[in-house]
Amino acid sequence: MKTTSYRQEVRPTDPDAITEIVRGSGFFSAAEEALARELAEERLEQGERSSYRFVFAEEDGRVVGYTCYGLIPATAGSYDLYWIAVTQSMRGQGTGAHLLEKTEGIIRSLGGRKVYAETSSRPQYAPTRHFYEKCGYVPEAFLKDFYSPGDSKIIYAKTLI
Repeated sequence: MKTTSYRQEVRPTDPDAITEIVRGSGFFSAAEEALARELAEERLEQGERSSYRFVFAEEDGRVVGYTCYGLIPATAGSYDLYWIAVTQSMRGQGTGAHLLEKTEGIIRSLGGRKVYAETSSRPQYAPTRHFYEKCGYVPEAFLKDFYSPGDSKIIYAKTLI
């Protein structure tokens, strides 16, 4: 039986792992893949000065999922969940939910009171919206045609305290 471990530090091999996970999802554009990688590279270069924080899920030393989150500047404990992604072979097995729970626990320990996550209204993202709702997030905003005509942004929120 495989055991999942979690860590917060970003390692030099993580940008490649993130690229592989995000690309393998089939959900994101090349620009979004590059952005996901860039956030981890920034954290590696800047360390604690970077506002981006990570939690990685690993099995047998291999990254199988991750979150990227950060405090929203000028707020009293509001955090953005920038990314949550799990490798294709691990989806539907609870890895994403456990990863999100770990991330929320860290945010709570930092004094975080609310977490915000955004996603697309496109049909392709229905499983993502279901995942957030199953994890206790509620839709708080709908920005019509945000990404492009017919592709609106839905902002989910969860109160931690």
